Amino acid sequence: MIAAKYFQQISEYVWELSPNYVARMRVPVRIYGSRAIFEQAFRDESVQQLINVAMLPGIVKYAMAMPDMHQGYGFPIGGVAAFEMKKGIISPGGVGYDINCGVRLLASNLLAEEVQPHLEKLTATLYRYCPSGVGGRGAVQLQPRELDEVLERGAAWALAHGYATHDDLARTESRGTLPGARADAVPERAKKRGLPQLGSLGAGNHFIEVDVIEEVYDPQVAEAFGLVRGNVALQIHCGSRGLGHEVCSQYLRRLQRVPQRYHIPIPDRELVAAPVDSPEGRDYLAAMAAAANYAFTNRQVLAHFARRAFEKVMAGKVANWSLHQVYDVAHNIAKLETHHVDGKEVRLVVHRKGATRAFPPGHPDLPPVYRETGQPVLVPGSMGTGSYVLVGTESAMEQTFGSTCHGAGRVMSRRKAAKTARGAQVQAELNRQGIVVRSGSMRGLAEEAPRAYKDVDEVVASVVGAGLARQVARLRPLAVIKG
Repeated sequence: MIAAKYFQQISEYVWELSPNYVARMRVPVRIYGSRAIFEQAFRDESVQQLINVAMLPGIVKYAMAMPDMHQGYGFPIGGVAAFEMKKGIISPGGVGYDINCGVRLLASNLLAEEVQPHLEKLTATLYRYCPSGVGGRGAVQLQPRELDEVLERGAAWALAHGYATHDDLARTESRGTLPGARADAVPERAKKRGLPQLGSLGAGNHFIEVDVIEEVYDPQVAEAFGLVRGNVALQIHCGSRGLGHEVCSQYLRRLQRVPQRYHIPIPDRELVAAPVDSPEGRDYLAAMAAAANYAFTNRQVLAHFARRAFEKVMAGKVANWSLHQVYDVAHNIAKLETHHVDGKEVRLVVHRKGATRAFPPGHPDLPPVYRETGQPVLVPGSMGTGSYVLVGTESAMEQTFGSTCHGAGRVMSRRKAAKTARGAQVQAELNRQGIVVRSGSMRGLAEEAPRAYKDVDEVVASVVGAGLARQVARLRPLAVIKG
């Protein structure tokens, strides 16, 4: 197994493994994090997974991992890798099973003390209005034709059907619609799973969280984002539900023989891939984009019903209960982007698996409202800890293709976490901190116990120290809803 001694420390928060370590490596490996986080990375197979990624054809610059890295399927979670369009590959393992798992942040003008007397009722109403749980039915029931429209139009479908505003779409990554999505590329079994689930939270690490904006580090940027210290905000963390999982599963099977067909050397069968510019690669990209569009729409519909829950509980008690969107970011996705490599503009397929886009001020892909500040970056912590709002930097573009961390990152498997504490204990612990909890599963609570995750403060300090983002605000949970 690879050991930490083979890495060279490039800076306080950057560690590099030379491609000379293994003959098949095409680029160096880079790990971002403090010394403690770096050393922690060797407890599982995630570093070896990153080395395997560095062996894939067409990869440019580095195979990288953010400080929230941990072992995943194929790529480590927290992994970032970019591949040339002509010589490179697309890999479902570099995107993950929950395609476009992501986070949406809504802010308000409500003071925390205005909401506190109604927090129990608000939490219960959110739980009722935003269905959750494994295989749970969503708030919106679709016909097959409508599902195809969601897959191809994404959040634009939600706008057309009254579940979104123009401002919501403007403040969503890619306006909530990836180009090139094709409903006919999505397997029928995936469609069958996704048909009843639009507007549902799911389970696992997905959540809805009522927060208070506890700290503001950059008042000017926070003002542009609509974040005011002491006000209430809402986070929604979920993805493409059973549809995205099935898309990944089916394409992993479909692509098993593709590497041999195109003479692609694969160091691990979990890294099955296809050339970007091949029929198989184009089909996966089209299906992945469709699943991503479903996820954008899913979070948009949940935001719509969360707004209704706030109205139901707070109307008549406060003057303004509205929730305005700050941003929505994808965590598990592969995107076609233009970046500078060796002084040239190059079209790349950037895989971000458990990583967040962090584009800088002036980037043309950002909405006009954030063109001067840079992109909002949303980094949720665990249930009992804080979350962060960061902003993208030019240094991130230069180092990591405009990428940074996506959360705290696990240090315990779900199985191990469930053995260390019971769900009732976790709930009692959170209640002692003043956090209201609603969950459909005590085991699910145990699996997501705060001790199962890294210290989000240290993770954020690492990406800020490395120049991949700047701090804007910190959120503290008031109420947590889990599937």
